[in-house]
Amino acid sequence: MTDPIADYLTRLRNAIKAGHRVVEIPASNLKKEITRILFEKGYILSYKCVEDGPQGTIKVALKYDPVNKVNAIRSLQRVSTPGLRQYVGYREMPRVLNGLGIAILSTSKGVMTNKEALGQKLGGEVICYVY
Repeated sequence: MTDPIADYLTRLRNAIKAGHRVVEIPASNLKKEITRILFEKGYILSYKCVEDGPQGTIKVALKYDPVNKVNAIRSLQRVSTPGLRQYVGYREMPRVLNGLGIAILSTSKGVMTNKEALGQKLGGEVICYVY
C-alpha cells in the first residue's frame, strides 16, 4: 500500500455507501489524529483504538440521521498525495464548502483543522477535505 491515508478515507467512503454502522481500519498515529478530529467535529458517532498485534486497529462507528438514514459525512476528498504534496501558508488557508466543511492539516504543532491552524497562524500540509 503506497498511500495509507487514501486507504483510510476509501474504507470510510465504502462503509458509508454500503450503509455499515462500524468500520475497522488499520491504525497509525496520523489516522488516530484524523479520527479524533472527525469525532470532535461531529462527523462520526464514536471510535475506539484496539491494540492487537503490532499495528492495532481503529473501530469507527459512523453517524447516520435516524429519519432519513443519511450519513453525516457527505464527502471525503484526499488533497495531498505522496506524489504531489500540497502545502499552504496560513494566509492561503483553504475554505471548504464556503466555511461549512473542514480541511484537515498536518502542521508543526500536530494535526488540526483549517480553522484551528488559522487561529494559531500556522500553515502545513493539507491532508483532506471533509463536508
